[in-house]
Amino acid sequence: MKTPEQIIEELGLALPAPRPAWGSYVSCVKTGNLIFTAGQGVDQYHGKLGQDLTVEEGYKAAQQSLLNLLTAVKSEIGELSKVTRVIKLLVMVNSTLDFIEQPKVANGASDLLDKVFGEKGKHGRSAVGMAQLPNNTAIEIEMIVEVAD
Repeated sequence: MKTPEQIIEELGLALPAPRPAWGSYVSCVKTGNLIFTAGQGVDQYHGKLGQDLTVEEGYKAAQQSLLNLLTAVKSEIGELSKVTRVIKLLVMVNSTLDFIEQPKVANGASDLLDKVFGEKGKHGRSAVGMAQLPNNTAIEIEMIVEVAD
């Protein structure tokens, strides 16, 4: 059986180096069998969806944000095969007032979770538009996962 890390590599993607915090917080907190991540933006995509970026670029930004999240989780638990369930994503999209395709952008993260974790990657999700995000990042995602002891 392939590990999540092997699947990511086979998809032609890679887990990035951990991103430094932009403030007084940690990248994730483990309590019991749950990990709550801090929001992860992206360094590659900046600006507003519906003005500066296309839905396709937003989709790729969501994929990259998810890879950043998986790096944070892996740093906490050592290996992604310890993830037993992805519970929830909160996807915040830096978008114009009239942009209404936040769910299509969020699919970048959700589709990648499905490919990497299969049934364990099925999750609840909120995809919302934001007036602005830190550093003008296109997207920021928070994730809750369940892990094995």
